[in-house]
Amino acid sequence: MEKSKIITNTFPVAGMSCASCAVRVDKTLNNLPGVVSAHVNYASATVQVAYSPEECSPEELKRAVQAAGYDLRTDAEGPAEDEAERARAAHYWELKRRTLWAVGLCLPIVAGGMLFMDSPAVKYALWVLSTPVVFGLGRGFFVNAWNQLRHMSANMDTLVAVSTGIAYLFSLFNLFFPEFWLSRGIEPHVYFESAAVIVAFILLGRLLEERAKRGTTTAIAKLMGLQPKTVTVITPSGERSVPVAELRRGDLVAVHPGERIAVDGTVTEGASYVDESMLSGEPLPVCKQEGAAVFAGTMNGNGAFRFRADKVGRDTVLARIIRMVRDAQGSKAPVQRIVDRIAGLFVPAILLLAVLTFAVWMFLAPEEGFTRGLLAMVTVLIIACPCALGLATPTALMVGIGKGAEAGILVKDAASLEVARKVDTVVLDKTGTLTEGRPSVVDAAWTEGAETARRILFSLEKRSGHPLSQAVVESLGGEREVPVTEFESLPGLGVRGVAEGRTWYAGNDALLARCGIVPDARLRQLAEGWVREAKTVIWLADGERVHAVLALADALKPSSAEAVARLHALGITVWMLTGDNVGSAHETARKVAITRFRAGVLPHEKAEFIRQLQSEGRTVAMAGDGINDSAALAQADLSVAMGRGSDIAMDTSMVTILASDLRKIPEMIRLSHLTVRTIRQNLFWAFIYNLVAIPVAAGALYPLWGFLLDPMIGGAAMALSSVSVVTNSLRLKRRRIGGERVCDEPVKTEKNMKKEFIVEGMMCHHCRAHVEQALNALEGVKAVVTLDPPVAVVEFSGPEIGLGELQKAVAERAGEYTLRER
Repeated sequence: MEKSKIITNTFPVAGMSCASCAVRVDKTLNNLPGVVSAHVNYASATVQVAYSPEECSPEELKRAVQAAGYDLRTDAEGPAEDEAERARAAHYWELKRRTLWAVGLCLPIVAGGMLFMDSPAVKYALWVLSTPVVFGLGRGFFVNAWNQLRHMSANMDTLVAVSTGIAYLFSLFNLFFPEFWLSRGIEPHVYFESAAVIVAFILLGRLLEERAKRGTTTAIAKLMGLQPKTVTVITPSGERSVPVAELRRGDLVAVHPGERIAVDGTVTEGASYVDESMLSGEPLPVCKQEGAAVFAGTMNGNGAFRFRADKVGRDTVLARIIRMVRDAQGSKAPVQRIVDRIAGLFVPAILLLAVLTFAVWMFLAPEEGFTRGLLAMVTVLIIACPCALGLATPTALMVGIGKGAEAGILVKDAASLEVARKVDTVVLDKTGTLTEGRPSVVDAAWTEGAETARRILFSLEKRSGHPLSQAVVESLGGEREVPVTEFESLPGLGVRGVAEGRTWYAGNDALLARCGIVPDARLRQLAEGWVREAKTVIWLADGERVHAVLALADALKPSSAEAVARLHALGITVWMLTGDNVGSAHETARKVAITRFRAGVLPHEKAEFIRQLQSEGRTVAMAGDGINDSAALAQADLSVAMGRGSDIAMDTSMVTILASDLRKIPEMIRLSHLTVRTIRQNLFWAFIYNLVAIPVAAGALYPLWGFLLDPMIGGAAMALSSVSVVTNSLRLKRRRIGGERVCDEPVKTEKNMKKEFIVEGMMCHHCRAHVEQALNALEGVKAVVTLDPPVAVVEFSGPEIGLGELQKAVAERAGEYTLRER
């Protein structure tokens, strides 16, 4: 079957009431010709089907599901998840109405059964009141059970219908034919209240379960709420508000202050600051001017601008994120497949066990065996609910994946989340992953008259089209431009021009040598040090002397060093692979404290290196952002794409980090640990519940203490088991995955202490920034560094760190700067 002919759709499924239903629908669809795979998500009531349109159609899928006793909505308007959500909302309110009626009718039933059970008139009243509860409000159980029987199957509704039906019919027989038992010396009891209360408890449990499950989809709801419903389009006749669905590529859109941006596009006029935190996680607004890209769901600030719509509908970044989260929440973890197989066999096994329970009671207690055996059989059928088992994995996954999406971590499928906790080696690309991916000015030194020199350098470089010139212009963005004449670009050397009556040169060492200009010893020493650090040096000089020297490099992302430190704290081995030269690779590795790296690596060699690590038994995660990383990402056990990278890298990867912040990798690993732990907790309690409850329900404690579980209590316990599993999953929402903590142990806090240190060797604000960043990379340290005076104020939130350790951190991460106590 050719991959190009396979299409994937998600459809709402109606009629599922337990995990066994989901297993049956899953099996039915997977057995159809032309279906490559089908994954049913019981928690969201949807199924994702990959099929060949040449061999199968949505109508055939629908007929197969209907034949199995359920329904598939192939005619839904809009996304299947939206239709499923609407159906769940309608079902929730209908379930709430039935539950309130059932509970209301059960109050007099329970009161009459407890206080006036010996009165014949009360027994008839209980019969009258319980009938609408069992067969009216509980009608759905019997209808679904009949549909399952017609298809030679069984589910939770089968257990409820059989148990309440037997209790009701047995009570009805005892009410109208008491002589049958009295003649045998047995007092006939009626159990109308048990049948009614069981229905009420199960309806209440399902209501609480539905309410809890709605909380697992809040991530999607929040993402959906980010896109406005209408948009202002610029037409020849003026501005016009239209539904966002009517917007087309190429349309001109007006954005007013405080509005959300509806689709992806490019700014054509105006400027403003836009809050992109929902995409990047960065709290600071981003300046948007002509030519800048804007994205759906982001929030405009106080300015106004117009942009051209480039991507609309399903093509926007926001729509793509929503699809990824939905697909991931609907996917199955490997452990879920085992649970599905157990759930599929569970109901038939319970039916058999209930019959055996009745038979054992009849055999061991001939006098009261029928009555007590019947009660035990009903209780076993009620209490052995597979719903908790079926909800254990999907609810935890939905909450975990949703929490990741809210933090800017998009997990493609559930298997990725399960693999992340096993990662022991992380391989990082350098350019665009550890670094910003573009050159910037990282160091600068100026002689006297720096103000004039800065304006002239800004004016010269602004006229050059070289990428390095653009980086210099950005670093001097606040300067005033001065007139420059006789401007000339000198290929391979730099630029020259006349300003303020003198000829100025900006370029490399070769340009200085050509003009016969010799820099002073201090600047030459600085430049040589920067070259050793694999930085590119640019000089500014007039015809007589040098006025400035600047160092450019692909700057590290502010979060890279902290991210690597967090990975090391988790016990994970970190490698850096880069196609760059050894000098540049060594300097980058030194700054982020990576001791293992390889330079000059070609794209196919990256994949081969990962394969080599895997052959050593390692579970490898690869993080990259470029097309050249695609092969390595595909080879890794866990592939992580940085969100600002290429689409190919994002398509190849299992996880996408929207903010391009490497600190999200340890956060993702922690999220994986928390989610898998929650799944295991849910499965443990679901299995323990059944292992303990079924023998008790069958009467295992009766020979020892004379205790026989009442069916009503069994119904309440069954309902609470499902609710407890979903509630435990919802606890994930409140767990921290970011910050310095990488474990669950409480952090010991001590009184904060401040110290001041004199910093020797700082020449400019770039030096100051490097020292400050190096100090702040230490755990429990908050530092503020000033250039004039050259002082570092260090605050310790934990145990005090000595001068030697501070000096070591500065030397490793910042360079040759000296600290001494003030």
